[in-house]
Amino acid sequence: MKSILTQNGKLKKTSKLMGVRVFNFGIPAYRTADGKTTCPFAGDCVQYCYAQKGAYSWGNVKPAFERRYALTREDSFFTIMRDEIQRVRADYVRVHDSGDYYSPKYLNKWLKIAESLPEVRFYSYTNSVKMVKDADIPENYDFTFSDGGKQVHLIEDGDKHSRVFKSYDFMRASGYVDASDNDLMSTKWFNNTNKVGLIYH
Repeated sequence: MKSILTQNGKLKKTSKLMGVRVFNFGIPAYRTADGKTTCPFAGDCVQYCYAQKGAYSWGNVKPAFERRYALTREDSFFTIMRDEIQRVRADYVRVHDSGDYYSPKYLNKWLKIAESLPEVRFYSYTNSVKMVKDADIPENYDFTFSDGGKQVHLIEDGDKHSRVFKSYDFMRASGYVDASDNDLMSTKWFNNTNKVGLIYH
C-alpha cells in the first residue's frame, strides 16, 4: 500500500524547522464513504473541520484515506504500521491529521505500536476524551483534547486541550501556546503548559 504515512504542508514545515522527521497518518474525516463514523465524538468542530476542505477534499486524496481506514481494521495493522514507521525513520508520528480514534480496540492498536517503538514519539488531537482517559498511555504518546467535541465536559482543569482562535493577539492574551505553524508545539515535549492554541482557517 502506498503512502501509509505522509507529510502534509504543516508537517513538512515543522520537520524542517525542528530538524526532525514528522509524519502523519490520516483516515476519512467524520465518516467514510459508506457512512462508517470515524469521529464518533465530533461536535461543533464538524462545521469548521479543516480535514474536509482544501487538499483533503481532492478526488485523489479521499481514496487514500479510505484505504488507510480499511487497513486500521485489519489484524495486520500493527505489523504493517510498525514496519512503515521504521522504514521512513520517523522521529514523531501525528496520529490523525484527519479522523479520530473510533473505538477502544483501534486506540489500543496504536498504543501497542507506540509501546513497541519507544524511541518514536506519537501524538494526537482527539475528541475521544473518555476513551483516552480510560486507557493506559505509554510515555512516548501524547494527547491534546479538542474543545469542539461532544465530550468537552470531560476535559478537566490540568488536561491539555486545544482552542481555536480568530486572532493571534487573542490567543496570546488568553495564555495559549501557538501551534498553528509548528505542529510540535502542541506536544508535551515542546509545550510545558496545558493550553494549545490554533488559528481558525
